[in-house]
Formats: sequence, structure tokens, C-alpha cells
Amino acid sequence: MNFLANPLLTANALAAPWFGSSNDSAALPGGEALASMMDPFGFGRAAVSYWRDSVERNILYWDVMRERGNQYLEHMEQTKPNVLGFETEVLVDGRTLPNPTNYELLRVLPPKNIQIDPQKRPFVVIDPRAGHGPGIGGFKPDSELGVALKAGHPCYFIGFLPFPEPGQTVEDVVESEVAFLRHVIALHPETTEKPMVVGNCQAGWQIMMAAALEPEVFGPILIAGAPLSYWAGEHGKAPMRYTGGMTGGSWITALTSDIGNGLFDGAWLVQNFERLNPANTYWKKQYHLYANIDTESKRYLEFERWWGGHVVLGGNEIQYIVDNLFVGNRLSTAQLVTRDGRRIDLRNVRSPVVVFCSRGDDITPPPQALGWIRDLYAGEEDIIANEQTIIYCLHDTTGHLGIFVSGSVSRKEHSEFTANMDYIDVMPPGLYETTISHADEHTDAELIERDYLLEFAPRNFEELDRDVMHQPEDDRRFATVARISEINLGFYRLYVQPWIQSIMTPEAARWIRRMHPIRLGYKLMSDRNPLTVPLPVMADYVRRYRQPVEQDNIFKALELMASDQIVVSLNAWRDLRDSSTERLFMDIYGQPLLQAAVGLYGDAHVHRRRPGAEPEHRRFIENRQNELRHKIAQGGPHEAVMRSVIYVLGGAPATDERNFKRLRASRAELEPSTSLSEFKRLVREQFFILKLDREQALNTLPELLKGQTGEEIDNYISHLEHVFAASGELTEHAAKRFDQVKALFDKARPAALAAPAPETAPTSDPTAATAEIAAEASNTVTAEKAQESSVEAPKKKPATRPAGQRRSSPRKR
Repeated sequence: MNFLANPLLTANALAAPWFGSSNDSAALPGGEALASMMDPFGFGRAAVSYWRDSVERNILYWDVMRERGNQYLEHMEQTKPNVLGFETEVLVDGRTLPNPTNYELLRVLPPKNIQIDPQKRPFVVIDPRAGHGPGIGGFKPDSELGVALKAGHPCYFIGFLPFPEPGQTVEDVVESEVAFLRHVIALHPETTEKPMVVGNCQAGWQIMMAAALEPEVFGPILIAGAPLSYWAGEHGKAPMRYTGGMTGGSWITALTSDIGNGLFDGAWLVQNFERLNPANTYWKKQYHLYANIDTESKRYLEFERWWGGHVVLGGNEIQYIVDNLFVGNRLSTAQLVTRDGRRIDLRNVRSPVVVFCSRGDDITPPPQALGWIRDLYAGEEDIIANEQTIIYCLHDTTGHLGIFVSGSVSRKEHSEFTANMDYIDVMPPGLYETTISHADEHTDAELIERDYLLEFAPRNFEELDRDVMHQPEDDRRFATVARISEINLGFYRLYVQPWIQSIMTPEAARWIRRMHPIRLGYKLMSDRNPLTVPLPVMADYVRRYRQPVEQDNIFKALELMASDQIVVSLNAWRDLRDSSTERLFMDIYGQPLLQAAVGLYGDAHVHRRRPGAEPEHRRFIENRQNELRHKIAQGGPHEAVMRSVIYVLGGAPATDERNFKRLRASRAELEPSTSLSEFKRLVREQFFILKLDREQALNTLPELLKGQTGEEIDNYISHLEHVFAASGELTEHAAKRFDQVKALFDKARPAALAAPAPETAPTSDPTAATAEIAAEASNTVTAEKAQESSVEAPKKKPATRPAGQRRSSPRKR
């Protein structure tokens, strides 16, 4: 130990009388004066200080690498490895289901300082099985599970084991997740609300498939960084979407699975991810640890515990994923059919879907996260006709992992989604974008329980296209890749696969997995390597006598400059590689001759026909219209109040959570026995009634209030004023609508108590005011025209009257 560590002290002592020591410039008598004479500019002292610091950092860095390797080996030796930061208990083992899978349902046990309310909606997180092990959704307090636990929700986690069950398929996994959710629902008979489900990355498309097949078991769905439209993307970005074309299709996936003796090593997926950003993989991440070795080791090891926890997928699973999703893009166009003949159509999802993505994500950029909306629907009115609520949230900067790993994202976005899940669950059908602003920027602070406010704005397809950036000419290129992939896969299975499968053995497959470069990097720097024996002793000595260099040291500054140059160079190489790949892809698969050879040239649909014109879809809309027409005049005061809220606010029951809190409070006062599920049904039903025939829906308001006293009607109006005041003063257009509603409420008052109206000339048409205000609103608010539903029936031409003439009150008439 003395031989290895003492040179640090010896060199410092020898240099002190000549250059001075950064920590003890007077180490020897007259040392400071002599140092000033010999080194007037301090370069020698800075060099000695930097040299010592760099040697110490090197020793500490390699000791952290040794700890990382030990951590990896310990983690991989566990039977059920995960990186959850909370204690759990297994409720259902997927290996015991009729179609066994390596998935399991875990109950998350809350920390001692957190109280769980069993009456609250259950919260379920599903992590991606894309090379890494499970647990990233709850590996620290500020995580998806962490914020749900703090909010008092019963929390569950769906994880998986390192190796799949024999013969396991993607459909088996989807069925397992449905079975797990049914079990969660059975555990909470006291609540009528279905679980909120969070699907991270690859788990996002899995739960969307499950929700399309079994919509009744899902509450609100949050898909974070989840790709559903794999052909979408912006030129110059999203280089991963070209991978299938540049490898000639999915035959390479089949080859990798055959080399693994029927198993696909997830380390290959991790390697593909790392190659996307070589600057971060080969330098920036490691240098950040080296430069901040005194403070970053714990965080680094915590993340590497998940990053190095590689799992294995079944060969048929990964082949299904690549053929049908990555290359075929069949999920977003309703082309997938289960083995029992059920079509997987995402339009069947009945729960609100929240899409959380980021512009800084190069794995799942916004076009791939949102493009499925464009693939399935002709417009926002088509979404409304299908009674679907789709909400998307765009982060500006965070990367793919940051979407469900970053503590700042969890404290802000995920906290808001969790806290407002009931609000999201009652929003009317349509397309919305949500933004999150700081609470200090708004009034009514008593209605904002956290540091941020969640707000919603209706969106149309023109606005959506700014983020999706759909380019039809690219569709034919990717469709050509899909055809080429099928051809190459057929050749591989005919001529190559039998040879590979005949020579591969389980032992050879295990040896190949162990020798993977990523796995080998962890094992070589561990205690199993005898060359690492001195590291812990040296690192312990350095920590006791650590002398970090000052930040203003010139050599430290030169080190930072050199690091920045390395990052810039690697980024330049990455950009050149990605642009060359994109240009090559576009040139090869854009050739008319190649497209014609696979039968696609001149094909207008490119096997991506939007499924919105199916006969069953049209029958669904017609039946729904007829059902709602019979309900226009049915109901009572509660229907009248809700219909008025939706009408005045222009379609949505609230613009942010403040309106919802006051609306929920009003609901509790008006009808205390109404459950949240009944409230949700009421909101959606009244929304569609207004879309179907707004004029008749408004004219029947007095009929819904028939029999109410004047005092009760005043209370209803007071409740409406309270709700509308939550977000500030109403716009001029909304105020006119509210005046119209109050006039209709006045018509329902008993004759002796009807409110007097100003002295005006009577009108022969008692509904003329209603018609005029509705017509004026239609002309002044162009955004409403974009939201008119395809279920809306033709309106009658409104009656007209002289300008300025007002309708007389019921008493006057």
C-alpha cells in the first residue's frame, strides 16, 4: 500500500519547496518565498495540484468501475432481479396462468411514513422489456411509483423474470397483463374506478393492445415514451427508424435468435441504444463520473444497476415485434389479428389515453408517439365520434430515459398526471394538448394543491401535424422495406436457418451471451479479475487524504476544453453517420423500380388504408346517434347543469383542474350519491347530446328543470357561476352563452316567481334569442367548426328577428 499510495505524498513534498503546494504552500521553511521566485505565475504549483488530483480521480474512478462489475454480477445472480426502490410482494405469478409467461404482479408496499387510502384508484406501472430488467419506474422516491405512493394510491407493479417461458408469445404477455389488472380490480371492491395504468416505452404498445382487446379493465392510460407509429419521423432525426431497411429487414433478428438457440439476448438492444449517441456512451457519461468522482459515484452506480441488468426475450416474441411493429407498422392501422380471430383496433380503447413524449427523445420522437392518431382517424371529429379522449404532453428537452427516470420529470409531469387522473377520466371525447405551468402564475391558489397547474387545450389535426410531420412519400419507402423484409426472411428460413439451428446448442448459446462485449465489460472490472485486488485499498487511502484540485486551475480548464472537443467530434461523426444512412435509405427505397418489383409502385394506399370507413364503424355511429336522440329530453336538474357547463365552456367541462375541483364540489352538493363513474358517464353523454343537436339540447333545458322552485334554480345558477369563476373571468363569447343559459333557466321558474326582464318589445318567437346567440357564436368562434363531430345531425335554420330586439320574460309573455 505504501508503494502504491505514498508517491502522491512524496511528489507533493518534493515539489513544495520549488513550486509550493496547493494545500500547504509553507510545507518547508521559506517554501512560499522560494516558490514565488521559482514559479512566479503559479504554473508549477497548478501542475502539481492537478497531477495529484488526476491520479486520485483515476484510482477512485476505476474503483467505482470495480463496484459496478460486482453489482452487475450480484444482480444477475438473483432469481428475480429488479431495481425497485420499494419493498414488494408477489400477488400473481404469470408462470401459473393458463398460457404461462415470465411476468408477475407485485404489490408495492408503502414506506412507513406514507399512508395509503384504499378508497383511491389503484395505480399500476408496467416497465419495458426491451433489453433491461424491470424496476426503472420505481427505482427511487421521485419516480412514477413514488409520486403515486405519496398521493396515497394503492400501487402495483408488473415486472418480469430474466428468461421467458418456453413458447411464450406477445399475445400471452398481453393476456397476462389483462389477468393481472382483473386481479387488481378484485382486490379493490370498495372503489368503482378502474386502475390507472402506466406503460413505459415498449410496455406502452403492450397495454394499448390489451386495452383494445379488453377495454373494460382499464382506467386512464399513460403511455410514456412509447412508440406506436414506427414509420413516422422527421427527416434529420429519429435514425433508428431506418435500421430495418439498412439491415435488409427482420432476417437479422431471426439469425440472432437462432444463434441464441431460440433466445434473443437483450444486450443487443441495449447496444443499439448506445450506438445512437456515441459521445455519451464512449465519453460523456464516463467523463462526467471521472470529473465529479467525489459526488457522482452513488448516482452512477444506482443507474448502472438497471442499465446493466440485461434480460432475454423469446425468439418468437422479438420476431413478432420486429415483423409486425418495427418493420410492418401494423398496430396503428388495425391490421393485427389475434390467434383467436380478434382484430386489435386501438379505436376500441374506451379509456382516456395520455401520451407523454419529448422533442429531445431520439428513441421515440413525437411523430412515433403521436403518429398513430393520424393513422387511425380522419380528423378530431372522428376521435369524438369514437368516444375517445386523447391527451398529449410534449416535453421540450428530456431524453428517452428521462421521460420515466428523471426526478424532475417525476416531480412535475408525472405528479400532475397522477394527481389529476380523476379529472382526466371525466374529460369529454376529443384531442387535447396539456401544458403544465407554475402555480404562482395563477389566481385561486387554494384550488391548486401542488406547485404546478395542469391545463388542457383542444387541438385539431392541423395543429397535431406540426408535431407528427406526416410525409406520405415516406410511407411507400417503408412499405417497400416491409416487402423486402418478408422476402429476405423467407430466403433465410429456407436456406440458412436449418443449418444454424442444427449446430447451435444451449451451452454454445450461453457462452455467446456471456462473451457479448457489453456483458464482458462489466465482468472484467470486478473482483473476479485478480488485477483489481489493489483498487479498494488504494481507493480507501485516497478518500482519507483526498485533495481535489481548485476549479480555477488552468490545467483543469484545459481538461474541460479537451473533453468538450471530444464530445463535439463524436457528435459530428454521429451526425455524418446518421445523415448518410438517411440519404442512402431514401435513395434505395425510393427507387420506382424497386417499389414496382415488390408490387407497390402506384399503390395509393400502400397497405395503410385508414380503417375509419368500415361498415361496423358507420353502424356504431348511427346506433349511437339514435340512442342519444331519445335522451335529449330525459333527465333532471343534474343533466341540465352539466349540459350548461359544457355548452358555456365550449365543449370541455373545464380548462384546468380548478374548474374540475369546483365542478366536483358542486356535484357533491347537488347529488351527493353520484359516483365518479356516473359523473363521467353524465359528462360524456351530455357532451354528445350537444354535439348531436345543440339547438334542441338547449331548448329542452327548461323541461329538465321542470318542477324546481325558484330558490333551487337560483342555487343551480350560483353553482354555475362558482364553476366558471375558477379560471378567471369568462370570455365575451362564453359570457353571452351563460346569459343565454340563465334565460333558459328562468323559463323553468314557477310563473309567480319568474324573474322580471327589462321592458322590451315582445317577440313572436320564444326561442329566437337562443337561435340568434347560437348563430352568433357559430360565426365568431372558428375553432368550434373544427371540432364539430361526425355524429352531429343537420341543424334547422335558426329563426331571425330585428337586431336589438330582446325576448320578453315568461311573466311578460
